[in-house]
Amino acid sequence: MASRTSTLKFFSLLISSFAIVQMATAGDPDIITDFIAPPNGTVDGNFFTYTGFRVLVGGVPPPTAFKVLKATLAEFPALDGLSVSYAVLEFPSGTTNPPHTHPRSAELLFLIDGTLEVGFIDTKNNLFTQTLQAGDLFVFPKGLVHFQYKADAQNPALAVSAFGSANAGTVSLPNTLFTTDIDDNVLAISFKTDVATIQKLKAGLAPKP
Repeated sequence: MASRTSTLKFFSLLISSFAIVQMATAGDPDIITDFIAPPNGTVDGNFFTYTGFRVLVGGVPPPTAFKVLKATLAEFPALDGLSVSYAVLEFPSGTTNPPHTHPRSAELLFLIDGTLEVGFIDTKNNLFTQTLQAGDLFVFPKGLVHFQYKADAQNPALAVSAFGSANAGTVSLPNTLFTTDIDDNVLAISFKTDVATIQKLKAGLAPKP
């Protein structure tokens, strides 16, 4: 696989092009000022700069588990009101980004390196899947359940996703269903199984001590 530095050389072009696409399909409320200043009123170039992705080009070895680096409203306050955010997705071989939704935005994923299995399910329960190659784009419509899976057992994958919201939100189905306080009986009846199975699933997703 090419070096992480070389595979990330596309970032400046991607960020510029994705910004144009996402501004055209933005879903956040319009603001009536150029931008939303921080509460203390101090605005300079630092306010509009996010450095959280520098670790990707600093020679740090790839992760051993699926990892997401985000530039959303929470990490980058300058995005407030600008209807755009990003995420870098790192997939070691054999890992997955489990089924989830983004309730406030579509997702436009660009695969920088490797191959990646992706898919989403529409409201009629139709499944749409694709095997992406480096250089491919795939769009996940707003609010629909979707996933990514790195099936290649030998090589990792690297992708960047753009969102038309500064806070697209993420609802993970496994976590939402099995790490909250939904009654075991409700889940057992819904999944047509028994309470013991539900409890095993919850135990498997419980935080490790």
